[in-house]
Amino acid sequence: MKLTHGEGGSPGSGAHSRAPRARGVFSRRAQLIWVLGRLSQSPPGDGEGERSMHSIREDMDEFRGQLRNGSIQKAYYALLSYMMGLRTHFQKKYPGYALSGLYQGYMDMTYFAILPPSLKQRDLKIAIVFNYEAFRFEAWLSGSNRQVQRKYWELFRGSQWAEYRVVTPAKGVDSIIECNLAEDFDFGDLDCLTASIEENTAKFINDIEKFISDHEIV
Repeated sequence: MKLTHGEGGSPGSGAHSRAPRARGVFSRRAQLIWVLGRLSQSPPGDGEGERSMHSIREDMDEFRGQLRNGSIQKAYYALLSYMMGLRTHFQKKYPGYALSGLYQGYMDMTYFAILPPSLKQRDLKIAIVFNYEAFRFEAWLSGSNRQVQRKYWELFRGSQWAEYRVVTPAKGVDSIIECNLAEDFDFGDLDCLTASIEENTAKFINDIEKFISDHEIV
């Protein structure tokens, strides 16, 4: 996916994809958010015909029905509120790090960026992402431009570093390295969730800093 306003990837794999069966307290909310994810897909272009329009009408009918019971609004509000609180937590806990604002997204991802000094000076950042399609929290190493992306992708790829996912550059892809922070999480215990995300993020940052320090040619 892309860490740029309005150009994130679209969840879902087609007009007739099924809602995810997420586990845990948040499982029903996951399925409701999936409805909005379906609606976030790009509108059909010329020539896609009645089949696509029929699918959109079906999606809109489903969306309307789900909105009537109020669960989508509550789930989305809870998620955004948590992400804002998580950003505040990192801001207070790590005053030496610069942070971006919160990007709400289009039901593809919601994220904010953390910029530790050692990464910021290299035009790198860590994005804390909620990935709607995968329904999990992730951390992404990303660069400020395509040249930076390519440079550090080559560094990690060339060293065959397998601890995290090294993402092949492509149109609409802004991550260099990805890791999972929390999945199958319990949204009824936010303190535990935050502790897990913070611990895994700290390890991710430390591992990346050490790897760059050991392998980068100055």
